[in-house]
Amino acid sequence: MIRPLAAPAILAALLVPASASAADRLLDPMFADHAVIQRDRPIEIWGRAAPGETISVKLGDARAQAKAGPDGAWRATLPAMKAGGPYALSARAGGGAVEAADLLVGDVFVCSGQSNMEWPVGAAVNGKAEVASSADAGIRLLTIPQLASATPVTSLAAPAAWKPAGPDTVGDFSAACFFMAQALRKQHPAVPLGLIDNSWGGSAIEAWLSPAAWQAAQGDPAALALVGRFAADPAGANREWGAKWETWWAAYEKDPGEATPWAEDFQPGAAWRKAPSLTNWETWGIPELEKYDGMMWYRTHVTLTAAQAGQAATLALGPVDDVDETWVDGHAIGYTSNASAPRRYALPAGALHAGDNVIVVNALDVWGNGGMYGDVSRAIELADGSRVPLDGDWLYRPVTEFRDQPPRAPWDSIAGVTTIYNGMVAPIGRWGVKGVAWYQGESNAWDGRGYEKWLRALIGDWRSRWGAALPVAIVQLPNYGMIPTQPVESGWADLRDSQRRVAAGDPAAALVVTIDVGDPANLHPPAKRPVGDRLARAMEHIAYGAKVTASGPLPVDARRTPSGIAIRFRDVEGRLGGGPAPFELCGADKGTCRPVEARVEATSVLLPADSAATRIRYCWGDAPRCGLRDSSLPATPFELEIR
Repeated sequence: MIRPLAAPAILAALLVPASASAADRLLDPMFADHAVIQRDRPIEIWGRAAPGETISVKLGDARAQAKAGPDGAWRATLPAMKAGGPYALSARAGGGAVEAADLLVGDVFVCSGQSNMEWPVGAAVNGKAEVASSADAGIRLLTIPQLASATPVTSLAAPAAWKPAGPDTVGDFSAACFFMAQALRKQHPAVPLGLIDNSWGGSAIEAWLSPAAWQAAQGDPAALALVGRFAADPAGANREWGAKWETWWAAYEKDPGEATPWAEDFQPGAAWRKAPSLTNWETWGIPELEKYDGMMWYRTHVTLTAAQAGQAATLALGPVDDVDETWVDGHAIGYTSNASAPRRYALPAGALHAGDNVIVVNALDVWGNGGMYGDVSRAIELADGSRVPLDGDWLYRPVTEFRDQPPRAPWDSIAGVTTIYNGMVAPIGRWGVKGVAWYQGESNAWDGRGYEKWLRALIGDWRSRWGAALPVAIVQLPNYGMIPTQPVESGWADLRDSQRRVAAGDPAAALVVTIDVGDPANLHPPAKRPVGDRLARAMEHIAYGAKVTASGPLPVDARRTPSGIAIRFRDVEGRLGGGPAPFELCGADKGTCRPVEARVEATSVLLPADSAATRIRYCWGDAPRCGLRDSSLPATPFELEIR
């Protein structure tokens, strides 16, 4: 499974706005003790009060007033402040008042992405020592709780847990983000830093987009509409999605006898066996399942009386690792993608019938342990409070020729459409932000070239919230997977080049090259200190205007010359050098690349002339070994057309 490193998600029918008590809080929950407010720009403060009520706000010596609108929302603006503190923030309305203490004014950074951004300091190289030496009251940490939602959530469900950095708080915090902050503090010791870790392991970029950004990027409108339907009518959305899933299975399954394993009248064949237990299948002692990642079918029966079947009910299954699609009596009733979330699916009156009822679960496991598991009481829970245990035999059948993952529902927590934006970005509101560090892409490497569109959409989307010139540092995917010994096609390489192209065309963005600090055998390389240091260097350039190169050597173009094909580079500190530089010349089609010798000069590289070549690739593959660099940083992998 893809392991979340923080709190599990709240999903499916639990996707609701923040609780009433949080929504009615006079100060928005982001304004909590120990928070950091962005310096040198007008400070917006917001919250909720009685409609029409006047709210008085004070931060240090600054004061402002606001009036709550018809919906109770209010917003006040205080003048910009220099770095400093601590301050108290208070809001008063009617006879009530609230206060947040120990606030600092400084620079705020959002650190977002998937598991490599989520990877904690305590699990990084020298993690124990890093945690022990982490005390710095001028760095404040906030981890946004992992929450997927089908609709935008207006505020956090509880006050933000801002914490001063120290051995008791840093161990579980994002290592790349914290190491970036430590490096920035060395350059700006008088400026407090607020770090917002807003990451989720395994998440795809599409889940981080707002509905408006999804539409602007020409995402599938039907997917977005289905998310909306799920918010209003979960049962109807599950039926619609179930039909799409069944269509996928019909095209996927080659055995006609296994075409409809969810159907009531389906007769399990010899491939179906009795499950030894409802635990992760790796624990069953069956050799072929000890390391099996793929799909598994489960099927059982339960007998109900007419009185029982006539009631509304809930199907309680416990957790399913990682993703399930579930049917009752041949009808799709539920889909969840969180491995640790207990499955609880509503069954309206009439969904069950007297006599034999069939329950079928398809489980998808993408990594690690898989299947139905947990010491839980599985049952049909009836509206009258009684329970019918599901303690009969469960049959199982592995999909032994597992080839492709099934489609993911658009309300999927980490692979859906807008779900993480709604639950984790929207509640931050228009908090002042100095810059964003984005470390994501592993879950989109299957479509590396298509990633460019989504990344541009995400940056534009977040700038509409946090500022039109918001600096964004993009951590490029490291080296992971197969080490190429000859020219190959690679989704990871395609995605790296998408990241490069986005940064190259955006003066407020920078690329953080990590091709030399990954681990071909480890999706989560623990060497996060170099990543943090390079993030800080990129931020020095794009957020602070320092005269340093942000990314290392970047290609400008490739041109034919009398001496061969010349590649020009910019942002070279010193001169180009290093070890072997694996360049390739390619034709227009896939499979036409061939390795060539390169002559490295001060700020350029010369390749042999080739009239048939139309493209150049450098450092291409999942985990290539690349030596080209300047005196400080490695050159980025890239593909260029020859002019």
